[in-house]
Amino acid sequence: MDRRSFIKKAGVAGAGAAAATTLAAPAIAQSMPKVTWRCTSSFPKALDTIYGAAETMAKFVNEATDGNFQVQVFAAGEIVPGLQAADAASAGTVELAHTASYYYWGKDPTYALGTAIPFGLNYRQQNAWFYYGDGNTLMNEFYATQGLYGMPCGNTGAQMGGWFRKEINTVADMQGLKMRIGGMGGKIIEKVGVVPQQIAGGDIYPALEKGTIDATEWVGPYDDEKLGFNKVAQYYYYPGWWEGGPVLHTLANLEKWNELPKAYKAILETACRAANADMMANYDYKNPAALKRLVQGGAQLRPFSQEILEACYNAALETYEEINAQNATFKKIYDNQLAFKKDAYLWAQLTEYNFDTFMMIQQRAGKL
Repeated sequence: MDRRSFIKKAGVAGAGAAAATTLAAPAIAQSMPKVTWRCTSSFPKALDTIYGAAETMAKFVNEATDGNFQVQVFAAGEIVPGLQAADAASAGTVELAHTASYYYWGKDPTYALGTAIPFGLNYRQQNAWFYYGDGNTLMNEFYATQGLYGMPCGNTGAQMGGWFRKEINTVADMQGLKMRIGGMGGKIIEKVGVVPQQIAGGDIYPALEKGTIDATEWVGPYDDEKLGFNKVAQYYYYPGWWEGGPVLHTLANLEKWNELPKAYKAILETACRAANADMMANYDYKNPAALKRLVQGGAQLRPFSQEILEACYNAALETYEEINAQNATFKKIYDNQLAFKKDAYLWAQLTEYNFDTFMMIQQRAGKL
């Protein structure tokens, strides 16, 4: 090729590339504007795993946008009390709330289906229903009526049944028991004689210490150890049948969500998915060691008796019938989730259940 011709053509190409870069800059600026959102959490910073899911989400959003989309996370009480997080997002006081939807079930029982209902789905089933079933679609139809848009953003897995001052062996033992219990679990356990109390995480320990309550549930070994419940109650029960796989949500103010650029919506949804998986992995890593420490410190592990579980299960079914008769939205979502659950357990009882059972037998035999 002629040297002058090569230089001339290269110069034209270089000028074209420079022009393209110049022309592209405004378009990039428009699609990646500077946006700062505030996210209020329902949890204190001391609960680093559950509170940390919001920080993980925010970190991914900030990094994926080179800091153009900033999410600032605030602990419970820094902007509003923990149990008012969703209300703050709905009202536009903040753009985001990281919370458990079932905290607001008193306003509408449908909120509970966004987190967990007693004897509901486990962690893996929740993800399947939300991401590949109708969960996200149905819940966001409901959240829209509340001025919100929801994205799953964390899960604790099946929780423990809580801390009790005395042993609970029969339904009769539960009569008059004052217990801190969140969500719809309180309504159901009330049917078997318990007096439910809804208390935010930071206020539970003093209530249990003073005897204002007789028992409390929270999450599981890692978080319960941090809150020190083992110091004021000896008996640690399982399973937490009211929370087989509780989903945390990032709830966005619907108007603000609709104003976000498409790219930011995708980034925020992806960040919530990543935080969802990360939180469960974090708990699965931390809970075993925490459980050992609690037992070594004197905690007495106890399973709920079959009598208690059966009574609570029957009370749950009765409660769902009552709500379904009064709330068409709840019934629509509940029926959809129930249909999925029936098929999910057909599958779960085969390979997963049998594999885990075999491995646990090996552990008890000292081979693992």
